[in-house]
Amino acid sequence: MFRQMESAGLQDLHFWQDPDTGLQAIIAIHDTFRGPAIGGCRFITYPDTAAAITDAIRLAKGMSYKAALAGLPHGGGKAVIMKPSGLYDRNRLMRSFGHFVDSLNGRYITAMDSGTQISDMDNIAINTRFVTCTRDMGDPSPSTAQGVFAGIQASTMFRFGTTDLHNIHIALQGLGHVGYALAKLLHNAGARLTVADIDTQKVARATAEFNARAVEANEIYDVAADIFCPCGLGAIINPDTVNRLNCAIVAGSANNQLADDSQGENLWRRGILYAPDYLINAGGLIFVALQHARHHDQSIRQKVASIYDSLLELYKHAQADDRPTNDIADLRARTIIRQASMDAHQAA
Repeated sequence: MFRQMESAGLQDLHFWQDPDTGLQAIIAIHDTFRGPAIGGCRFITYPDTAAAITDAIRLAKGMSYKAALAGLPHGGGKAVIMKPSGLYDRNRLMRSFGHFVDSLNGRYITAMDSGTQISDMDNIAINTRFVTCTRDMGDPSPSTAQGVFAGIQASTMFRFGTTDLHNIHIALQGLGHVGYALAKLLHNAGARLTVADIDTQKVARATAEFNARAVEANEIYDVAADIFCPCGLGAIINPDTVNRLNCAIVAGSANNQLADDSQGENLWRRGILYAPDYLINAGGLIFVALQHARHHDQSIRQKVASIYDSLLELYKHAQADDRPTNDIADLRARTIIRQASMDAHQAA
């Protein structure tokens, strides 16, 4: 565990167990040099504690990089709640998690993520003020989708010389809150969609509403398309899938899309343009951070739209240096965090 923390540059890792509610939760704080760590709370089934720890650490690091490149006054953190296997009271469990968040005295601000919803944030908020995405703040998913849409337009501009998505073929993996909202935006922009999800009802809805073609979940990697758009869970670009991709661009909302950094190089060597996930999907984090700081909706929308310019500029940098885009993005994020760390130590 300590080796994992050192490798990821994690500051600290916190555990909380509440036998009365069945809560078993982990909060990973990557850094707080630029401000309080911020990141969502994931509520899913894990095979074991080690898998939950690994997920929390990787996601917290990604949130730090995301906050740094988005220019937000935050470090990165992430919470995971291991979904109980037996009966449990969800409301009580979330309230207990609120005590956990509050015990960190503002070093971590929680938000929605996979498996959590607005009502969960409302319950968490009963016991802590260090929470966003409550009923009075709103759902970050539409902002994430808007940011990814802007990033896809930046990607097509760089690769095809146009932001017009009419008849651009997009293979979209995952039709959750963000994936579905993004599919709607893409359909309205004239894109042709091929979709896949393990939930057959979501697939049926997408085919009906967006005139999408459906394929089995494992077949989405093989679809010949202009863009592969991963919007599910992470590590989906790995040694088993990277050579199956038949696209010009990879751009989607999923976190930690690359199983490891070498997969970014594999994409680059194959001539596939990769939109680093923590840059293109930063719209949700921008929303929750600026909502928590009580910014106006217009300023939030403008900040989300700026993902287009940030990504286009990163592509140009990567092209000039002849290096994978994820290498350039990682270097930029580490530089920002390192400078903040130096500033913090000098101030101390």
